[in-house]
Amino acid sequence: IAAQSFPTCCRWICIICNLYHLQLFVFLAPWAPVVGLEIHAQITSNSKLFSGSQVQFAAPPNSLVSFFDASLPGTLPVLNRRCVEAAVMTGLALNCTINKKSLFDRKHYFYADLPAGYQITQQRVPIAVNGSLSYSLCKDNKMSQMVTKTVRIKQIQLEQDSGKSLHDDARSQTLIDLNRAGVGLMEVVMEPDMCCGEEAAAAVRELQLILQTLGSSQAIMAEGQLRVDANISVHHPGEPYGVRTEVKNINSIRFLAKAVDYEIHRQIKELENGGTVLNETRAFDSKLGCTVPMRDKEGKQDYRFMPEPNLPPLILYDAKSLPANVNHQQVVNIDWIHERLPDLPSVKRAKLVELYGILPEHSFTLMNEDGLMDFFEDVVKQTQMKPKKVIGWILNDLLSHLKQHSLTAKESPISSFFLADLLNLLENGDISSSAAKQVFEELWKGEGKTPLEIVKEKQLELIQDQEELEQICQAVIDEREKEVMAIKGGNQKVINKLIGLVRKATRGRANPLLVKQILEKKLSE
Repeated sequence: IAAQSFPTCCRWICIICNLYHLQLFVFLAPWAPVVGLEIHAQITSNSKLFSGSQVQFAAPPNSLVSFFDASLPGTLPVLNRRCVEAAVMTGLALNCTINKKSLFDRKHYFYADLPAGYQITQQRVPIAVNGSLSYSLCKDNKMSQMVTKTVRIKQIQLEQDSGKSLHDDARSQTLIDLNRAGVGLMEVVMEPDMCCGEEAAAAVRELQLILQTLGSSQAIMAEGQLRVDANISVHHPGEPYGVRTEVKNINSIRFLAKAVDYEIHRQIKELENGGTVLNETRAFDSKLGCTVPMRDKEGKQDYRFMPEPNLPPLILYDAKSLPANVNHQQVVNIDWIHERLPDLPSVKRAKLVELYGILPEHSFTLMNEDGLMDFFEDVVKQTQMKPKKVIGWILNDLLSHLKQHSLTAKESPISSFFLADLLNLLENGDISSSAAKQVFEELWKGEGKTPLEIVKEKQLELIQDQEELEQICQAVIDEREKEVMAIKGGNQKVINKLIGLVRKATRGRANPLLVKQILEKKLSE
């Protein structure tokens, strides 16, 4: 049986035995990995979930802490309307059912960066349930073969973030920064419908794009605005799920894929060697490329959930249930939010394909790279070149340079205006494609010169004088008697060599189509 016929995420073991001159194939049951995700997205809001403290990344430690954030006695929570609307918007975008009545709960655990000794969350009745997220990934690492899959969304809940513990190993002490304490989070809980790191990474990337499109979260993983906990187990098909481990606080999509795949491999190896998988929390060490134990979960932690006594039920309305003469500033209208949802990434990709005639896989690349879609559209608006040609320059030249220098499209030293100018020169026949590449490299240096200035400075413009070209072509013909005889003998492919020699003599300034016409005319005389 061909290896390709096996499921990508399952491991088959084949033992070939030679018994009585017969080939006996024994297939052991495959390992089926199971991956579920819990994703914490920081809500884009000027203030925290239950206090008026400002939200700002990298502010001086403990400079954005209200009395409530510090859990001083007598302080009470006041729910942030913006955070509620962001959660509703996200739930609608993920095809969830929005609960018109949701509840807040206290989740008790004791840690230095949680001054109240509990977190306000939504354990019993969250704000949104039963959704789905469709995502796409490459089949067999081929961009031309995209496969679409769907993961179920169990729920989305509002909750507070904790503070931050800063461990000073040199002084053997831990410092607490409460700036993050009380910041609004959406926890998106995905069902265990994935089976490998690639799927988990693709699902999180699609969610990240949706959150950024909605504006409900900036979802910048490097700033901790999107953190992923991955629950991973392996089992034989038909048997109950295996013991799962949780890999906590993964802050990179690339690290997520590596962590999940490593953990799957580690568990399979452990079980095949006769060991057992522990129900534990692990962390991913990006330097070592492996997961390491943090704490075991064998003894089930009692969070002592209880209703939050200081917050009433959160009541939402739709057009039908909205009371008459109500102050619209005091309620959240689900239908009003639904009507104002922007185009989601999947819709944007379809529009890119339809509007510009590009390939579907190119639309994924444009959407996945920060700012690249806007850059592409800006260039298309300013150039006479067809979008199908523009996309080649964007993906093959610009994007490759950006990746080499770890830059985003917004940080590109070449502006969309300059790239469009360059493509216009090429499209109008003022320069050759090889000359355009040279101009691109000069533009990348960011010296502020326009494409036309570079072309004139480097003398890269195409030779427009027909007589000059004819003289150069004649000189090449006179020097290459052997090639000329081959062409006249019927070997037309040799003319490409002569074209190359003419271009070399003109330093790439000769139009190859015009050169070919001149050569063919002279050789037929």
